[in-house]
Order: sequence, then structure tokens, then C-alpha cells
Amino acid sequence: MSDPQIDPAGNTQAFRAFAQGKEAEAVPQKRSYTLPIVAVVAVLVIVVIAAYLLL
Repeated sequence: MSDPQIDPAGNTQAFRAFAQGKEAEAVPQKRSYTLPIVAVVAVLVIVVIAAYLLL
């Protein structure tokens, strides 16, 4: 990260370096597949129960 004594808004190059440094430090979020899997399993269970009751 840049020196805290230097104002990054002082010039364009310092600001760009400061702004790009923030993006590099950001942690990408992992996508969770738990909810879609639970929803699919629940729908399958309901379909199986309905098919069993109709037979």
C-alpha cells in the first residue's frame, strides 16, 4: 500500500496506484451451492412423495 503520509488524491498517478491496490487486496467471495442443493433435494422428495401417494 502507499505511504500514509502522501495524499493519494494529490495527483493522478498516486490515486490510480491507491485505487488499484484496493482491488488487489479484495478477497473474492466463494459461491456457496448449499441453498440450491437443498432446494433441489426438497423438490425431489416432494415429487417422490406425491408419486407414491398417487400410485
